[in-house]
Amino acid sequence: MVNKIFYNSSLPRAGSTLIQNILAQNPTIHSTPTSGIFDMYMNARTHFSNALEFKAQDTETMENGFRGLLKEGIYGFYNAITDRPYVMEKSRGWGMERDFINEFDPNPKIICMIRDIRAIYASLEKKYRSNPLVDTNVTNWGDLTGTTTDKRISVWSASPPIGPSMDRLYQTLVSGIHQHILFIKFEDFCLDADTQLKRVYDYLEIPYFQHDLKNISQYTYEDDKWYGIFGDHTIRGELKPIKDDFLEVLGPNGCKIIQDGYAWFFNDFEYKI
Repeated sequence: MVNKIFYNSSLPRAGSTLIQNILAQNPTIHSTPTSGIFDMYMNARTHFSNALEFKAQDTETMENGFRGLLKEGIYGFYNAITDRPYVMEKSRGWGMERDFINEFDPNPKIICMIRDIRAIYASLEKKYRSNPLVDTNVTNWGDLTGTTTDKRISVWSASPPIGPSMDRLYQTLVSGIHQHILFIKFEDFCLDADTQLKRVYDYLEIPYFQHDLKNISQYTYEDDKWYGIFGDHTIRGELKPIKDDFLEVLGPNGCKIIQDGYAWFFNDFEYKI
């Protein structure tokens, strides 16, 4: 029976799939692939807020009922899938919606993997360049959007997966939600995963488990054909440091565009420019 659900609300290309599969080595933790529950719940909130059938009844009674539906819905979902007592539910949107989660699952624990944003853009650019036979709908020569690396940075800044994720992260800082979230730098995780995992366990308030970082098996499964070339949810079997090559990939001007556009990120998370 699931006793507690935790939430992984990380940046794209920042190691969220990796940490999910490492945590799943612990026989008490069920790690999910990218979940559809977040969007389902956002749609449910919209319907609950606008449906005349709910508006026509006592507000307090309906809100209590909605909380119960949300609570039983997510716990019932995972109780039907796993007998592990803990679940790490993964979706990029949970962080900004902490107050919403708190309404049906009090004191939610949310982890967020972050990474030098220049490396995230560089990762997408490398995927773009390595798939010349695929039309990714990023480049449009008719209106000259996405035709250069610098322009693709602009496209990704205003579209998934980077645009919405960065807006959500920014809002957690503005609203103060970040104080309740555990942030883990991907760079630190690759260099000393044991220390970072101990931080995770302390934050989650569950017993520590010694993980095998040299033999990481794939616990989560996602068919990346549905995500296109930018989907990459297959992990390596061993954790190793990754050398950042964003300057070589994006060029000095591309890096400067990102640094200027996300000055708050570099400042708040102490990434060197």
